[in-house]
Amino acid sequence: MSTTPITQAGLPPFIRGPYASMYLGRPWTIRQYAGYSTAEESNAFYKKNLAAGQKGLSVAFDLPTHRGYDSDNEMVKGDIGKAGVAIDSVEDMKLLFQDIPLDKMSVSMTMNGAVIPILAFYIVAAQEQGVGLELLKGTIQNDILKEFLVRNTYIYPPEPSLRIIADIMGYCKDYMPQFNSISVSGYHLHEAGAPASLEIGYAIANGLTYLKTAIESGLDIDEFAPRISFFWGIGMDCITEIAKLRAARWLWAESLAQFNPRKTHSLRLRTHSQTSGWSLTAQQPLNNITRTTIEALAAVWGGTQSLHTNSYDEALALPSDYSAKIARDTQLYLQKHSKVTAAIDPWSGSNIVEDRTRQLYQEAKNHIAEIEKSGGMIQAIKSGIAKAKIEQAAALRQAQIENKTFPIIGLNMMVTDNHQSETVRSIDHHMVYEVQTQRLQDLKNSRDSKKVNETLSALKSACSNPGNNILTYAVEAARARATLGEISLCMEEIFGRYKGQSFHVSNIYGPTMKDNTDYITARKMVESFEQKQGRRPRILVVKLGQDGHDRGSKIIASSFSDLGFDVDLGPLFQNPKQAARQAVENDVHFIGISSLAGGHNALVPETITALKDLDSTDIKVILGGIVPEQDHQALIEQGVYLIFGPGTNIAKAVQKILQPYLD
Repeated sequence: MSTTPITQAGLPPFIRGPYASMYLGRPWTIRQYAGYSTAEESNAFYKKNLAAGQKGLSVAFDLPTHRGYDSDNEMVKGDIGKAGVAIDSVEDMKLLFQDIPLDKMSVSMTMNGAVIPILAFYIVAAQEQGVGLELLKGTIQNDILKEFLVRNTYIYPPEPSLRIIADIMGYCKDYMPQFNSISVSGYHLHEAGAPASLEIGYAIANGLTYLKTAIESGLDIDEFAPRISFFWGIGMDCITEIAKLRAARWLWAESLAQFNPRKTHSLRLRTHSQTSGWSLTAQQPLNNITRTTIEALAAVWGGTQSLHTNSYDEALALPSDYSAKIARDTQLYLQKHSKVTAAIDPWSGSNIVEDRTRQLYQEAKNHIAEIEKSGGMIQAIKSGIAKAKIEQAAALRQAQIENKTFPIIGLNMMVTDNHQSETVRSIDHHMVYEVQTQRLQDLKNSRDSKKVNETLSALKSACSNPGNNILTYAVEAARARATLGEISLCMEEIFGRYKGQSFHVSNIYGPTMKDNTDYITARKMVESFEQKQGRRPRILVVKLGQDGHDRGSKIIASSFSDLGFDVDLGPLFQNPKQAARQAVENDVHFIGISSLAGGHNALVPETITALKDLDSTDIKVILGGIVPEQDHQALIEQGVYLIFGPGTNIAKAVQKILQPYLD
């Protein structure tokens, strides 16, 4: 095993921290990720948080925006404003930052698929606010490879997506020297089920792919490497998470040294961190405050530069104002009352932390070598081997939870019968749809259509010519008031729209659960169903709308298959009519709908209606995921068979699903 280099904070390989004085100089930035409904509502929420001590903004966009669709597109109506703020044009972006000086505020934007129009809108909004681009500070995520791996809010195929990234790096180098042109995300890998070493390894492998892309496009490593940042998910294994951030800095510095940068700070890994959303439970949700505090401490002790702390009710819905305040105040308490800022690296020399750092460094290095051996990350994505490894880890973790070898308080240990109901935030997507549709209509009526068409034509031509910077042309289209959907479609006509393959792993959950009593009972019930019905139970597992988070649906597909079901896995981004038609054509008994982004109140009833239109009401609709309890009764009255929330024991769920068929 490698020996940890003797080093100090601020010097390569930066194990003890990327800056010499760390939090003695200044604490990490409190950067809460937020956005919902309309630009006006999100703007009011931002200003309230800034007044209460938040130091930077992190913008969450809704799913139609991520996927390059305007809000008036009927295909995305159920997702509008649900999991983020709807942004259709530069006018929305101006409203989002109204009375927030962009020359003084650091802004992070989590955007990948529609990164070109969103960054163009931000640039024009800043200019029309009177702010020079050289003054803009912040980060655009711009990490498309992890979208192909886990998050799935992609638009274009991998190769043109990498060109987009290189063009953004080049534009920021020329015009926005203080702005980070890419944030490489391990967080989404973490949330999809990747253990710590896989999160580090795949994120750094993605980062190296971006480096090579930029160098091949003619950029100098010292011009763009210092503007790359990372983003990690922080889980409940405190020692591992501390070591993870240290090992990541070590491995990144070592990896970049191979490119022979002239400047030391080109080797420095800077990071934003977010406490884990996956670790939050819907059961006994107030325990989530403790979980978030432990995870926040791990991020700080690991040396993060900025931090988002999750709200305790996020396993139920978007956070309420009350829970968001607690999440933000958790960081303020840590900064002002815990003394964690009084030492540069308090864990340096700890045997357990140093050993874990070395272990993670070596394991992650092995993962990178495996990716390189397979032909690089693009090839690993196309072959599915990288995605499969993450899904195997997620399926194994589900089995460990049900076997109670991975304990979670309130879920499989220290369980109480006391039920605590929470009032959660609810987004009226009908209202957002009306507001955004009217605003789009007003925009199109008032703009110079000829100018819009000219700028879109120039953008399309630029996409066809690798010598032109796409962002430069998109900025002019945004200035002419072209919409996000128009800019995205213009690019799609040249690059095409990527369609991922649907598959699920098997023989991970089952072998781990083979001695589990609930698993054995469920298997027997599946056999009894087959004897009684003449065939095995068949289920179509689907994600509806534009939500690409598929950890839950993949775990259901994998575990139900191991339990004896015939499982069909629908493609991502189906609408209700498409899902219903596939269910009928495949002659399934059940449709299992996975919900995460809040669109269930629109999308699930539409699916039931579509089944009725196809004379297939015998197909039962099962809903799983983040579905607030306040929505349950209405959904059941509209025809939902069963609803299962986060943390559901899958073997017990199968028993509940099949029991009526066996009585």
